[in-house]
Amino acid sequence: MRQFCKIAVVAAALLCALPLAAQNSSNKKATIARLKEEIQFIDKELKAASSKHKESYNQLLLLQKKSASRKRLVDESDRAIKDLQDSIYHKDRAIGALQAEIDTLEKYYSNLVYNTYKNRDNRVWFMYLLTSENPGQGYRRYSYLKNLAETMNASAREILEAKERLAAEKSSLTGMYNEAADLKKEREKEYTTLLGEEKKTKAMVDNLARDKKKYKAELDKKRKEMDRLNKEVQKAVTKEMSKKDKIDYNVSGKFEQNKGKIPWPVKGVVTEQFGVQKHPVYKNISLPANNGITITAKKGSEVKCVFEGTVKQILVMPGYNHCVLVQHGEYFTFYCKLAKTTVKSGQKVTAGQTLGTLEAADDDTSQLHFQIWKGSAKQNPSAWLN
Repeated sequence: MRQFCKIAVVAAALLCALPLAAQNSSNKKATIARLKEEIQFIDKELKAASSKHKESYNQLLLLQKKSASRKRLVDESDRAIKDLQDSIYHKDRAIGALQAEIDTLEKYYSNLVYNTYKNRDNRVWFMYLLTSENPGQGYRRYSYLKNLAETMNASAREILEAKERLAAEKSSLTGMYNEAADLKKEREKEYTTLLGEEKKTKAMVDNLARDKKKYKAELDKKRKEMDRLNKEVQKAVTKEMSKKDKIDYNVSGKFEQNKGKIPWPVKGVVTEQFGVQKHPVYKNISLPANNGITITAKKGSEVKCVFEGTVKQILVMPGYNHCVLVQHGEYFTFYCKLAKTTVKSGQKVTAGQTLGTLEAADDDTSQLHFQIWKGSAKQNPSAWLN
Protein backbone atom coordinates (compact mmCIF):
# COMPACT_ATOMS: atom_id res chain seq x y z
CA MET A 1 0.00 0.00 0.00
CA ARG A 2 2.95 2.35 0.57
CA GLN A 3 3.77 2.18 -3.16
CA PHE A 4 0.13 2.92 -3.97
CA CYS A 5 0.19 6.04 -1.76
CA LYS A 6 3.31 7.32 -3.54
CA ILE A 7 1.70 6.81 -6.96
CA ALA A 8 -1.49 8.55 -5.84
CA VAL A 9 0.47 11.57 -4.53
CA VAL A 10 2.44 11.86 -7.80
CA ALA A 11 -0.76 11.67 -9.86
CA ALA A 12 -2.47 14.30 -7.69
CA ALA A 13 0.55 16.66 -7.88
CA LEU A 14 0.70 16.41 -11.66
CA LEU A 15 -3.03 17.01 -12.04
CA CYS A 16 -2.87 20.03 -9.70
CA ALA A 17 -0.08 21.60 -11.79
CA LEU A 18 -2.20 21.50 -14.95
CA PRO A 19 -4.67 24.32 -14.02
CA LEU A 20 -1.72 26.76 -13.65
CA ALA A 21 -0.52 25.86 -17.13
CA ALA A 22 -4.08 26.24 -18.42
CA GLN A 23 -4.32 29.75 -16.90
CA ASN A 24 -1.02 30.74 -18.53
CA SER A 25 -2.31 29.37 -21.85
CA SER A 26 -5.50 31.39 -21.40
CA ASN A 27 -3.47 34.60 -20.95
CA LYS A 28 -1.53 33.83 -24.14
CA LYS A 29 -4.80 33.32 -26.04
CA ALA A 30 -6.09 36.69 -24.80
CA THR A 31 -2.90 38.41 -26.02
CA ILE A 32 -3.15 36.67 -29.41
CA ALA A 33 -6.81 37.77 -29.72
CA ARG A 34 -5.88 41.40 -28.94
CA LEU A 35 -3.07 41.37 -31.52
CA LYS A 36 -5.40 39.95 -34.17
CA GLU A 37 -7.92 42.70 -33.41
CA GLU A 38 -5.16 45.33 -33.71
CA ILE A 39 -4.03 43.92 -37.07
CA GLN A 40 -7.62 43.91 -38.37
CA PHE A 41 -7.99 47.58 -37.36
CA ILE A 42 -4.76 48.54 -39.16
CA ASP A 43 -5.78 46.56 -42.27
CA LYS A 44 -9.06 48.47 -42.39
CA GLU A 45 -7.35 51.86 -42.06
CA LEU A 46 -4.70 50.99 -44.65
CA LYS A 47 -7.34 49.83 -47.10
CA ALA A 48 -9.31 53.06 -46.69
CA ALA A 49 -6.18 55.19 -47.10
CA SER A 50 -4.56 53.35 -50.02
CA SER A 51 -7.77 53.29 -52.07
CA LYS A 52 -7.68 57.10 -52.43
CA HIS A 53 -4.10 58.22 -51.90
CA LYS A 54 -0.53 57.44 -52.87
CA GLU A 55 1.93 56.00 -50.39
CA SER A 56 2.44 58.33 -47.41
CA TYR A 57 4.44 58.66 -44.21
CA ASN A 58 1.35 57.80 -42.11
CA GLN A 59 0.65 54.71 -44.22
CA LEU A 60 4.24 53.61 -43.68
CA LEU A 61 3.84 54.02 -39.92
CA LEU A 62 0.67 51.89 -40.01
CA LEU A 63 2.34 49.23 -42.15
CA GLN A 64 5.34 49.10 -39.82
CA LYS A 65 3.02 48.86 -36.83
CA LYS A 66 1.15 46.01 -38.49
CA SER A 67 4.39 44.14 -39.18
CA ALA A 68 5.47 44.65 -35.56
CA SER A 69 2.10 43.39 -34.30
CA ARG A 70 2.25 40.42 -36.68
CA LYS A 71 5.74 39.57 -35.43
CA ARG A 72 4.48 39.71 -31.85
CA LEU A 73 1.58 37.49 -32.90
CA VAL A 74 4.01 34.91 -34.31
CA ASP A 75 6.15 35.12 -31.14
CA GLU A 76 3.08 34.74 -28.90
CA SER A 77 1.94 31.77 -31.01
CA ASP A 78 5.37 30.18 -30.54
CA ARG A 79 5.09 30.66 -26.78
CA ALA A 80 1.52 29.32 -26.76
CA ILE A 81 2.65 26.23 -28.72
CA LYS A 82 5.48 25.67 -26.22
CA ASP A 83 3.03 26.03 -23.32
CA LEU A 84 0.75 23.48 -24.96
CA GLN A 85 3.65 21.09 -25.50
CA ASP A 86 4.60 21.45 -21.82
CA SER A 87 0.99 20.84 -20.81
CA ILE A 88 0.85 17.77 -23.06
CA TYR A 89 4.04 16.45 -21.43
CA HIS A 90 2.62 16.92 -17.92
CA LYS A 91 -0.72 15.52 -18.99
CA ASP A 92 1.03 12.41 -20.36
CA ARG A 93 2.85 11.96 -17.06
CA ALA A 94 -0.37 12.47 -15.10
CA ILE A 95 -2.13 9.88 -17.23
CA GLY A 96 0.75 7.44 -16.69
CA ALA A 97 0.64 8.00 -12.92
CA LEU A 98 -3.16 7.64 -12.92
CA GLN A 99 -2.90 4.37 -14.88
CA ALA A 100 -0.34 3.08 -12.36
CA GLU A 101 -2.72 4.06 -9.55
CA ILE A 102 -5.54 2.10 -11.23
CA ASP A 103 -3.26 -0.93 -11.76
CA THR A 104 -2.28 -0.90 -8.08
CA LEU A 105 -5.90 -0.52 -6.99
CA GLU A 106 -7.00 -3.38 -9.22
CA LYS A 107 -4.22 -5.64 -7.91
CA TYR A 108 -5.19 -4.84 -4.31
CA TYR A 109 -8.85 -5.39 -5.09
CA SER A 110 -8.09 -8.67 -6.86
CA ASN A 111 -6.28 -9.98 -3.76
CA LEU A 112 -9.25 -9.01 -1.58
CA VAL A 113 -11.69 -10.78 -3.88
CA TYR A 114 -9.47 -13.86 -4.13
CA ASN A 115 -9.08 -14.20 -0.35
CA THR A 116 -12.76 -13.64 0.19
CA TYR A 117 -13.63 -16.22 -2.47
CA LYS A 118 -11.34 -18.82 -0.83
CA ASN A 119 -13.24 -18.42 2.42
CA ARG A 120 -16.68 -17.90 0.92
CA ASP A 121 -18.35 -20.72 2.91
CA ASN A 122 -20.68 -19.03 5.44
CA ARG A 123 -20.00 -21.84 7.91
CA VAL A 124 -16.31 -20.92 7.94
CA TRP A 125 -17.16 -17.31 8.85
CA PHE A 126 -19.71 -18.52 11.43
CA MET A 127 -17.17 -20.85 13.08
CA TYR A 128 -14.61 -18.01 12.98
CA LEU A 129 -16.95 -15.96 15.15
CA LEU A 130 -18.01 -18.86 17.44
CA THR A 131 -14.43 -19.86 18.26
CA SER A 132 -13.76 -16.45 19.77
CA GLU A 133 -12.25 -16.78 23.26
CA ASN A 134 -14.40 -13.97 24.65
CA PRO A 135 -17.09 -11.50 23.57
CA GLY A 136 -14.47 -8.79 22.95
CA GLN A 137 -12.57 -10.98 20.51
CA GLY A 138 -15.85 -11.97 18.85
CA TYR A 139 -16.78 -8.30 18.34
CA ARG A 140 -13.38 -7.54 16.88
CA ARG A 141 -13.71 -10.49 14.46
CA TYR A 142 -17.17 -9.34 13.47
CA SER A 143 -15.87 -5.80 12.88
CA TYR A 144 -13.07 -7.21 10.74
CA LEU A 145 -15.52 -9.11 8.52
CA LYS A 146 -17.76 -6.06 8.25
CA ASN A 147 -14.80 -3.76 7.38
CA LEU A 148 -13.57 -6.27 4.81
CA ALA A 149 -16.87 -6.00 2.92
CA GLU A 150 -16.85 -2.20 3.16
CA THR A 151 -13.22 -2.08 2.01
CA MET A 152 -14.06 -4.18 -1.04
CA ASN A 153 -16.98 -1.93 -1.95
CA ALA A 154 -14.90 1.23 -1.41
CA SER A 155 -12.04 -0.16 -3.50
CA ALA A 156 -14.44 -0.99 -6.33
CA ARG A 157 -15.85 2.56 -6.26
CA GLU A 158 -12.35 4.06 -6.19
CA ILE A 159 -11.33 2.04 -9.25
CA LEU A 160 -14.42 3.20 -11.17
CA GLU A 161 -13.80 6.86 -10.23
CA ALA A 162 -10.12 6.61 -11.20
CA LYS A 163 -11.07 5.11 -14.57
CA GLU A 164 -13.54 7.94 -15.16
CA ARG A 165 -10.81 10.47 -14.37
CA LEU A 166 -8.44 8.64 -16.71
CA ALA A 167 -10.99 8.76 -19.55
CA ALA A 168 -11.49 12.50 -18.97
CA GLU A 169 -7.74 13.16 -18.95
CA LYS A 170 -7.25 11.18 -22.17
CA SER A 171 -10.05 13.14 -23.83
CA SER A 172 -8.44 16.40 -22.65
CA LEU A 173 -5.07 15.25 -24.01
CA THR A 174 -6.61 14.57 -27.41
CA GLY A 175 -8.05 18.10 -27.38
CA MET A 176 -4.59 19.51 -26.56
CA TYR A 177 -2.99 17.64 -29.47
CA ASN A 178 -5.65 19.00 -31.84
CA GLU A 179 -5.27 22.55 -30.48
CA ALA A 180 -1.48 22.41 -30.85
CA ALA A 181 -1.80 21.18 -34.46
CA ASP A 182 -4.26 24.01 -35.31
CA LEU A 183 -2.05 26.61 -33.64
CA LYS A 184 1.02 25.42 -35.56
CA LYS A 185 -0.87 25.73 -38.87
CA GLU A 186 -2.07 29.23 -37.95
CA ARG A 187 1.42 30.22 -36.85
CA GLU A 188 2.90 29.14 -40.21
CA LYS A 189 0.21 31.12 -42.03
CA GLU A 190 0.93 34.26 -39.94
CA TYR A 191 4.68 33.88 -40.50
CA THR A 192 4.19 33.67 -44.28
CA THR A 193 1.98 36.78 -44.15
CA LEU A 194 4.63 38.56 -42.05
CA LEU A 195 7.32 37.93 -44.67
CA GLY A 196 5.03 39.43 -47.33
CA GLU A 197 4.28 42.49 -45.19
CA GLU A 198 7.96 43.07 -44.45
CA LYS A 199 8.69 42.91 -48.17
CA LYS A 200 5.90 45.42 -48.86
CA THR A 201 7.20 47.72 -46.08
CA LYS A 202 10.70 47.65 -47.55
CA ALA A 203 9.31 48.52 -51.00
CA MET A 204 7.39 51.48 -49.54
CA VAL A 205 10.48 52.67 -47.66
CA ASP A 206 12.50 52.50 -50.89
CA ASN A 207 9.84 54.50 -52.76
CA LEU A 208 9.57 57.18 -50.08
CA ALA A 209 13.37 57.37 -49.69
CA ARG A 210 13.71 58.70 -53.23
CA ASP A 211 12.29 62.05 -52.13
CA LYS A 212 14.76 62.78 -49.34
CA LYS A 213 14.67 66.54 -49.88
CA LYS A 214 10.91 66.64 -49.34
CA TYR A 215 11.03 64.55 -46.16
CA LYS A 216 13.96 66.48 -44.75
CA ALA A 217 11.94 69.69 -45.14
CA GLU A 218 8.93 68.04 -43.52
CA LEU A 219 11.11 66.78 -40.67
CA ASP A 220 12.55 70.25 -40.02
CA LYS A 221 9.02 71.67 -39.98
CA LYS A 222 7.84 68.94 -37.62
CA ARG A 223 10.78 69.53 -35.27
CA LYS A 224 9.96 73.24 -35.01
CA GLU A 225 6.25 72.51 -34.42
CA MET A 226 7.04 69.93 -31.73
CA ASP A 227 9.55 72.19 -29.98
CA ARG A 228 6.96 74.98 -29.85
CA LEU A 229 4.30 72.57 -28.58
CA ASN A 230 6.59 71.19 -25.86
CA LYS A 231 7.46 74.70 -24.65
CA GLU A 232 3.78 75.69 -24.49
CA VAL A 233 2.84 72.54 -22.54
CA GLN A 234 5.78 73.00 -20.16
CA LYS A 235 4.77 76.63 -19.56
CA ALA A 236 1.10 75.72 -18.96
CA VAL A 237 1.96 72.88 -16.54
CA THR A 238 4.47 75.02 -14.62
CA LYS A 239 1.86 77.76 -14.28
CA GLU A 240 -0.76 75.38 -12.83
CA MET A 241 1.72 73.65 -10.50
CA SER A 242 2.67 77.03 -9.02
CA LYS A 243 -0.87 77.21 -7.58
CA LYS A 244 -0.05 74.61 -4.90
CA ASP A 245 -3.02 75.57 -2.71
CA LYS A 246 -5.42 74.67 -5.56
CA ILE A 247 -4.01 71.20 -6.38
CA ASP A 248 -6.42 68.36 -5.49
CA TYR A 249 -4.03 65.66 -4.22
CA ASN A 250 -6.96 63.31 -3.61
CA VAL A 251 -7.52 63.19 -7.39
CA SER A 252 -3.75 62.75 -7.86
CA GLY A 253 -3.81 59.66 -5.64
CA LYS A 254 -6.68 58.12 -7.57
CA PHE A 255 -4.96 58.84 -10.89
CA GLU A 256 -1.71 57.26 -9.69
CA GLN A 257 -3.53 54.15 -8.40
CA ASN A 258 -4.87 53.59 -11.93
CA LYS A 259 -1.47 53.37 -13.62
CA GLY A 260 -1.74 50.69 -16.29
CA LYS A 261 -5.54 50.77 -16.11
CA ILE A 262 -6.38 54.18 -17.57
CA PRO A 263 -8.71 53.89 -20.60
CA TRP A 264 -7.50 54.91 -24.05
CA PRO A 265 -8.53 58.42 -25.14
CA VAL A 266 -9.40 57.06 -28.59
CA LYS A 267 -9.62 53.60 -30.15
CA GLY A 268 -6.60 53.00 -32.36
CA VAL A 269 -2.96 51.89 -32.45
CA VAL A 270 0.24 53.61 -31.28
CA THR A 271 2.25 54.52 -34.38
CA GLU A 272 4.76 56.93 -32.79
CA GLN A 273 6.32 56.01 -29.45
CA PHE A 274 7.42 58.11 -26.47
CA GLY A 275 10.97 59.48 -26.49
CA VAL A 276 13.52 59.76 -29.30
CA GLN A 277 12.93 57.40 -32.25
CA LYS A 278 14.66 56.82 -35.56
CA HIS A 279 13.03 58.05 -38.77
CA PRO A 280 11.11 55.14 -40.39
CA VAL A 281 12.68 55.87 -43.81
CA TYR A 282 16.09 57.39 -42.99
CA LYS A 283 17.49 55.29 -40.17
CA ASN A 284 20.49 57.60 -39.63
CA ILE A 285 18.14 60.49 -38.74
CA SER A 286 16.46 60.81 -35.33
CA LEU A 287 12.95 62.20 -35.03
CA PRO A 288 12.27 65.09 -32.62
CA ALA A 289 11.92 63.99 -28.99
CA ASN A 290 8.33 62.89 -28.46
CA ASN A 291 6.90 63.87 -25.06
CA GLY A 292 3.89 61.61 -25.65
CA ILE A 293 2.60 59.06 -28.12
CA THR A 294 0.76 59.27 -31.43
CA ILE A 295 -2.36 57.11 -31.76
CA THR A 296 -3.63 56.53 -35.29
CA ALA A 297 -7.41 56.21 -35.22
CA LYS A 298 -10.44 56.10 -37.47
CA LYS A 299 -11.07 59.33 -39.38
CA GLY A 300 -12.90 61.92 -37.24
CA SER A 301 -12.94 59.77 -34.07
CA GLU A 302 -14.20 61.25 -30.81
CA VAL A 303 -11.52 61.90 -28.19
CA LYS A 304 -12.46 60.97 -24.61
CA CYS A 305 -11.05 62.30 -21.36
CA VAL A 306 -9.18 59.47 -19.61
CA PHE A 307 -9.86 60.58 -16.02
CA GLU A 308 -11.91 63.06 -14.00
CA GLY A 309 -10.39 66.54 -13.89
CA THR A 310 -10.61 70.16 -14.98
CA VAL A 311 -9.92 71.62 -18.41
CA LYS A 312 -7.14 74.17 -17.84
CA GLN A 313 -6.33 75.39 -21.35
CA ILE A 314 -7.38 75.01 -24.97
CA LEU A 315 -4.54 75.86 -27.37
CA VAL A 316 -4.39 76.13 -31.15
CA MET A 317 -0.93 75.15 -32.39
CA PRO A 318 0.57 74.89 -35.91
CA GLY A 319 0.70 71.22 -36.91
CA TYR A 320 -1.42 70.16 -33.93
CA ASN A 321 -4.61 72.14 -34.46
CA HIS A 322 -6.74 72.25 -31.27
CA CYS A 323 -5.14 70.95 -28.07
CA VAL A 324 -6.84 70.38 -24.68
CA LEU A 325 -4.95 70.36 -21.37
CA VAL A 326 -6.78 68.63 -18.48
CA GLN A 327 -5.55 68.71 -14.87
CA HIS A 328 -6.01 65.75 -12.48
CA GLY A 329 -4.48 67.05 -9.25
CA GLU A 330 -0.72 67.11 -9.85
CA TYR A 331 -1.18 65.09 -13.06
CA PHE A 332 -2.01 66.49 -16.51
CA THR A 333 -3.23 64.89 -19.72
CA PHE A 334 -2.81 66.64 -23.07
CA TYR A 335 -4.83 65.89 -26.24
CA CYS A 336 -3.76 67.32 -29.63
CA LYS A 337 -4.78 67.31 -33.33
CA LEU A 338 -8.49 67.88 -32.65
CA ALA A 339 -10.53 69.43 -35.46
CA LYS A 340 -12.89 70.93 -32.88
CA THR A 341 -13.47 70.81 -29.13
CA THR A 342 -16.66 70.31 -27.12
CA VAL A 343 -15.34 71.66 -23.79
CA LYS A 344 -14.09 75.01 -22.54
CA SER A 345 -11.38 76.20 -20.16
CA GLY A 346 -12.31 75.85 -16.47
CA GLN A 347 -14.90 73.13 -17.15
CA LYS A 348 -15.05 70.05 -14.91
CA VAL A 349 -14.89 66.82 -16.94
CA THR A 350 -15.43 63.15 -16.13
CA ALA A 351 -13.68 60.01 -17.34
CA GLY A 352 -15.08 59.06 -20.74
CA GLN A 353 -16.45 62.53 -21.50
CA THR A 354 -15.93 63.69 -25.11
CA LEU A 355 -13.38 66.51 -25.46
CA GLY A 356 -13.69 66.87 -29.23
CA THR A 357 -13.19 65.10 -32.56
CA LEU A 358 -10.00 64.42 -34.49
CA GLU A 359 -9.08 66.17 -37.71
CA ALA A 360 -8.62 64.05 -40.84
CA ALA A 361 -5.09 63.62 -42.19
CA ASP A 362 -4.25 63.81 -45.92
CA ASP A 363 -4.63 60.03 -46.27
CA ASP A 364 -8.06 59.90 -44.56
CA THR A 365 -6.73 58.62 -41.23
CA SER A 366 -6.74 60.61 -37.99
CA GLN A 367 -4.06 60.94 -35.34
CA LEU A 368 -4.18 61.91 -31.69
CA HIS A 369 -1.04 63.25 -30.04
CA PHE A 370 -1.42 62.34 -26.34
CA GLN A 371 0.76 63.27 -23.37
CA ILE A 372 0.75 62.63 -19.60
CA TRP A 373 2.65 64.76 -17.09
CA LYS A 374 3.26 64.48 -13.36
CA GLY A 375 4.01 68.06 -12.45
CA SER A 376 6.86 69.07 -14.76
CA ALA A 377 7.95 65.46 -15.34
CA LYS A 378 6.75 63.94 -18.61
CA GLN A 379 5.46 60.37 -18.48
CA ASN A 380 5.34 57.56 -21.04
CA PRO A 381 1.58 57.24 -21.72
CA SER A 382 1.97 53.61 -22.84
CA ALA A 383 2.87 52.70 -19.25
CA TRP A 384 -0.37 54.29 -17.99
CA LEU A 385 -2.93 53.14 -20.54
CA ASN A 386 -4.89 49.93 -20.10
